[in-house]
Amino acid sequence: MTQPVFSPSISLQSVTETQVQMLKKVQPSHTLRMGIPKEITFQENRVPLTPAAVGYLVGLGHEIIIQSGCGLNSNFSDHAYSENGAIVSHDVREVYLSDVVLKIDPPTLEELRFMKPGQLLISALQINQLDGAMLKQLLDKKIHAMAYEFIEDESGALPLIRAMSEIAGTASILIAAEYLNNTHSGKGELLGGFAGVPPTQVVILGAGAVGEFATKAATGLGANVKIFDNDVYRLRRIQKTFGHHLYTSTLQPQALKSAIQRADVVIGAYSGKNHRSPVVVTQEMIASMKANSVVIDVAIDRGGNFETSQLTSHENPVFKKHDVIHYCVPNIPSRVSRTASYALSNLFTPMLEAIVTQGGFAEALKINKGLRRGTYMYKGSLTNKELAQKFGLPYKDLDLMVGLFS
Repeated sequence: MTQPVFSPSISLQSVTETQVQMLKKVQPSHTLRMGIPKEITFQENRVPLTPAAVGYLVGLGHEIIIQSGCGLNSNFSDHAYSENGAIVSHDVREVYLSDVVLKIDPPTLEELRFMKPGQLLISALQINQLDGAMLKQLLDKKIHAMAYEFIEDESGALPLIRAMSEIAGTASILIAAEYLNNTHSGKGELLGGFAGVPPTQVVILGAGAVGEFATKAATGLGANVKIFDNDVYRLRRIQKTFGHHLYTSTLQPQALKSAIQRADVVIGAYSGKNHRSPVVVTQEMIASMKANSVVIDVAIDRGGNFETSQLTSHENPVFKKHDVIHYCVPNIPSRVSRTASYALSNLFTPMLEAIVTQGGFAEALKINKGLRRGTYMYKGSLTNKELAQKFGLPYKDLDLMVGLFS
């Protein structure tokens, strides 16, 4: 019988010292040394495990070594990790000697030099930006590699991507509210509704997880929301969630153009069917908007939904085009890194626990279809058909490799 990948037994954010001490008495038959290096990718502030999660895993008998400063951008100190049983090292090479390397972003070529054959790497893959040289080094070292954005739960959903999308959706409305006020040369308006004042007009492109949580935040503040998506099932689902008073439409050019013209805020969260997000708002539509309106391009990670979008950073997040404020910062969850780290940690921890309790990575792959979905490299072979085709490399079926059909 298939066992769930994600089945946390406790709320990691509320782990007490007493609970950790009790857990230390439980010693599994198979333990791991896990390493968490400090992220060096631009604008990455998240960390995969919180100090409380580290305490929980250490209590189960595992050894966790972190690079000094890995949690500082999420306001988790080295002392907090040390108090929860982590080994804090200033030497990144020592961190990379672990059985499991847990990261947010894919390793750089520089970091790959520290990795050893047979390790398990858990990180994002970011297939659109993947460096072929990095992939080759992973294959040469026979690294086992999982991309957490492809790991599925029992329902076939992508829990880690879902969590980050929910955070990005809520944050996008809070960012829009920030740039509508006077502080950032906005209109000087309060996002939402107020007695005697017309409500803010918000247009949301995309009815997925980002769009759903942006809608939840905007309607909660009293804004008037219109949602556009070409997936009628998604539109029905979101209308059922928020009620029939919610305006929904497919991406009909005239309807979209009219809504954009009246909008105070437009959130771009439409992913489309391909790896690159489609441009659905033209420069002409942007030029028709009211002065100092705000557009938030959440889809900028995959190219963006606005023809006028240009990549920006957390340090310089906005620019004006046609007198419209554009916020085009990729990786919005990193802006609220502490919250995002808790969300990631609450998903990574039971996954790591499952790998151990099921007898190690090889055995866990046999049991968990969701883990197999996320595994793109095993024993020096590519097990992701899309990757193999993209780089012209041999592909092996993971189900066969782990003996499911032997």
